[in-house]
Amino acid sequence: MFFFFFLPGKRSLAVAVLLCALLPLFHAGCWFEQAKPGMKQCLYDKDGTWHDIGSRWRTSDCMNCYCQANGDMQCCQAYSEPTRFPDDCMMEFDQKACKYNVFKKTDRSTPCPIYGGKGK
Repeated sequence: MFFFFFLPGKRSLAVAVLLCALLPLFHAGCWFEQAKPGMKQCLYDKDGTWHDIGSRWRTSDCMNCYCQANGDMQCCQAYSEPTRFPDDCMMEFDQKACKYNVFKKTDRSTPCPIYGGKGK
């Protein structure tokens, strides 16, 4: 693949292949924030809360976060989203439990199998 960068007209193909290879990383459900100089805690901007170095917490928007020793912060989605389940079922997000529930459309008390998901 390396030689594509040197062949005229093939550059766009090489860029497309590279972007396709990186696509799963964009949907990984995690993000990273580098510490600003002199910071002694991590700030979770979405809710304005400060967290001590070395601490882990779950946010109100269902992210699992970690404040690293150097003040950098990493947060990852705390749930996976069902992508494949039977057609006679539906999904609903439970904000308190930070998870999706999948159940029969005609009977919410009957859970459905999940065959695939993304995230977490």
